Amino acid sequence: MSAQPDIFAESDAYERFMGRWSRPLAGKFVTFTGVAAGNAVLDVGSGTGALSFAVAESVPTSRVTGVDFSAAYVRFAQSRAKSDRVRFVQGDAQALQLPDASFDRTLSLLVMNFIPDPPKALREMIRVTKPGGIVSAAIWDYGEGMEMLRVFWDEAVALDPSIEKRDERHMPLCRSGELAALWRTSGLHEVVEQPLTVDLAFTSFEDYWQPFLGGQGPAGAYAAKLPEPARAALAARLRNRLLPNGKSGAFTLKGRAWAVKGVVPMR
Repeated sequence: MSAQPDIFAESDAYERFMGRWSRPLAGKFVTFTGVAAGNAVLDVGSGTGALSFAVAESVPTSRVTGVDFSAAYVRFAQSRAKSDRVRFVQGDAQALQLPDASFDRTLSLLVMNFIPDPPKALREMIRVTKPGGIVSAAIWDYGEGMEMLRVFWDEAVALDPSIEKRDERHMPLCRSGELAALWRTSGLHEVVEQPLTVDLAFTSFEDYWQPFLGGQGPAGAYAAKLPEPARAALAARLRNRLLPNGKSGAFTLKGRAWAVKGVVPMR
């Protein structure tokens, strides 16, 4: 029997939970960062490859290297690479095993807030980017703009106020101005921050709820470990919030991320 289902289980769960929303956001992020023909691009925290593949598709002459801490994500992404212009390697964003000034664009999508030391990771991103190149990142607005998670945590905390500190609204770098402040204090020039918004379309309540049970991210980890009665109570509250009065069918939520970019100074 093939080991592939076990190897890719975590990646598949992430794809169902968040990867499908990363892809439309990735396209807008590539436009924001201004990746140009022939650019060498580094994707820091490449995950299952949404951003790397968006760059390769949008700019066919680009060369993309994705780096992720998870060996499972690296294998999953590499298995889907259709060109040798895109490659994935395992590595730590805080200690990139890459030469100085080797990329025109260094990007990070939905990862910086999960890195233990974001300023250290940003210094590494700057180091490997050519003078005059662009360093850019985007993070979901967990407090207000990522409705999929905002609804979840509102109802989870209403049921159990003791978990309020676990609410992802407390994530670092997810509020307006925070990424821009980090970029400026790290010495990047011409810093620009702006919101990027995508539609999150769900075919049913089950399409919304079931991916949480895969245990991905803080919300998924919380939902998956709840005792069954508490999980059922949370699902009922969420269903009524999203489809009140016993309604069923499709619905759409908004997903907003804050994106920032800055220019590496000449050395």
